Amino acid sequence: MKIPGYPRVLLLCLASTTPLLGQVDAREIIRHAVAADERNWKIARNYTFLQRVELRRLDAQGRVKLSEVQTYDVTLQEGTPYRQLVQRDDRPLPATEEKREQVSLAKSIAERRQETAAERAKRLSAYQRRPDWQREAWHELPDAFEFRLAGEGRLDGHSVFIIEARPRQGYQARSRTAKLFRSLRGRFWVDQQDHQIVKVEAEVIDTISVGLFLVRVAKGSLGTLELTQVGDGVWLPDRLQVSASARLGLLKALRIEQTVHYSRYRSVPADARTIYPAEGRDARSAGLNQFAKAISP
Repeated sequence: MKIPGYPRVLLLCLASTTPLLGQVDAREIIRHAVAADERNWKIARNYTFLQRVELRRLDAQGRVKLSEVQTYDVTLQEGTPYRQLVQRDDRPLPATEEKREQVSLAKSIAERRQETAAERAKRLSAYQRRPDWQREAWHELPDAFEFRLAGEGRLDGHSVFIIEARPRQGYQARSRTAKLFRSLRGRFWVDQQDHQIVKVEAEVIDTISVGLFLVRVAKGSLGTLELTQVGDGVWLPDRLQVSASARLGLLKALRIEQTVHYSRYRSVPADARTIYPAEGRDARSAGLNQFAKAISP
């Protein structure tokens, strides 16, 4: 049977594309993503932002026992971050609490200014170096899982690879944090152009014990992190969602849902790594207060 020209071309394209998808090495994609994230980290640490943390504690039947929202202004003071509470439940802080926060900020700046050269160098070095638990676990990620390319898609206008991950049988973790990988499975969305992980989902598939069984995170707990691209081509957290059940010690059970939203990212130039209360904070606080008034009953 003779196949007309256009359908024949289409069939040829499909026949050639399917093997190519199978030839894509999911583990190599993750290796490139780990390297891209290391480069991204060096730029991301120079940004200030707002962090809105919503926490809900649930009872055994899933009913909300406690709900609270706290918003923090994270700035760079004398070269390293300072996290200041600026709102509670999307409303401005009471005058006494706001004053207390301002006093704590001023005290922190004063203490940092009074450091010796050695103390300052140590503080800056600790911030510029990625935390050991992150660095060690991140470097082990490509070897600790079996990866499968589940498909391709679009996410916020970006072409992405979708990769599923399951613990690799027999893998011997080299770091304490990487030992947790055996209890997790995940799914990664990786940008096809710059190899950056733009979304990751993780599920606990076996109970995780932390601190000699003082804390046990239950099977079925879930976490999702979504990132967004801002200036300089850097990818920064947009939203973190966690739904977890845990047991503290032998008795107390805890069920929580937490959503952390990040916004108002602003890059701080290398020669201006200190933002003082009078610089920019008044404008940001005014905007927050205006928003709070608008949503208040």
